[in-house]
Amino acid sequence: MSPLVPIADSGALAELIAQLRDEPVVALDTEFHRERTYFPKIALLQLAWRDQVALVDPIAVDIAPLAEILDGPAITVIHAASQDLEVLLRACGTTPRHLFDTQIAAGFLGMSNPSLASLVEKEMGVRLPKGDRLTDWLQRPLTDAQLTYAASDVVHLIEIWRRQTEELEARGRLQWAADECEAMRARARISRPPDEAWLRIKEARQLRGSTRNIAQAVAAWRERRAIEVDQPARFVIADLAVVSIAQQAPSTPEQLRAIRGVDDRHAKGETARQILEAIGVGAAAPVVRHEPSGTAELARDLRPAVGLVSSWVSQLARDEDLDTALLATRSDLEALLGGDPDARLSVGWRAELVGEPIRRLIDGRASLAFDGKGGLVLEERSHQPFQRPGLLGD
Repeated sequence: MSPLVPIADSGALAELIAQLRDEPVVALDTEFHRERTYFPKIALLQLAWRDQVALVDPIAVDIAPLAEILDGPAITVIHAASQDLEVLLRACGTTPRHLFDTQIAAGFLGMSNPSLASLVEKEMGVRLPKGDRLTDWLQRPLTDAQLTYAASDVVHLIEIWRRQTEELEARGRLQWAADECEAMRARARISRPPDEAWLRIKEARQLRGSTRNIAQAVAAWRERRAIEVDQPARFVIADLAVVSIAQQAPSTPEQLRAIRGVDDRHAKGETARQILEAIGVGAAAPVVRHEPSGTAELARDLRPAVGLVSSWVSQLARDEDLDTALLATRSDLEALLGGDPDARLSVGWRAELVGEPIRRLIDGRASLAFDGKGGLVLEERSHQPFQRPGLLGD
């Protein structure tokens, strides 16, 4: 491996891009911080191809030109890519056109959400160097230990991609993994509107009527403010304060100041005016009698089916050597049983493997039975009632 010297000027970055243009596969990882910001602040970008590794310093050089590689024909291999995609979208304006997530692929090969370290050890028999989870990636200069640790996150990914691709193809699951990676890539490009921010506050989801409307309006204001000042939403105002404001609906700065979780910076000046305005908007909004999309309760007569079907799905995942969470989550089952037209189990490989059998079960066309060996089997229903012994005296 060449010396680990971060690329820190536009000329060196242009040379790197020229080297990568004709590469069919490139491995990528990022180091970033977001503890004190709304948006992730990228601190290092690692790339690997063939037997080479490059570390790019995004503090010293604009990495936006790397969009050419991300948008190109190369397969970009990343482990647990969801946060990296968010970072790349902000820093480069795009996400990899052809994404291969080794964590997703591992789920189709029987591993449950593996860390990179456990995957590398399983596939390569190599133990990655341990790094400080709280290391400061924004410090300069980075230490040799930091650079070595960062490089280790990408150096094995292309070989793992080769092995996983071969095994997935042998099992007929390569397209499944590709579809799942594409779904992750698509999700990364969808920004959640501020009006949905209240759904991330557990206590707010329990509210009803105008109280819920106020929580939604105040949480939306908080989200927009957090984006404006690039701070975590909780730094703008705490979840506790959002819920307390919704429950008490203050109408003056003095009433606002008396609420738990609210301090002086929230209860005076322009901030107080904006919060009180949000309260007014929420209080005046029509009361929605139904649950918001994705949160509707399952019909009472179908609730027992969730536990029953969950047991079968867990066994199916073991039998098929799949990560259970990748196959179907409880939310997936509830969405299918509740008739959600966007349910994941209604489309693609999940529909065939899980969705359609469950539909047959719920429709009475199939049944679940013990197989005599401690397992469950989903089978065609005979429609023959169990013959009970006659009562005494019959």
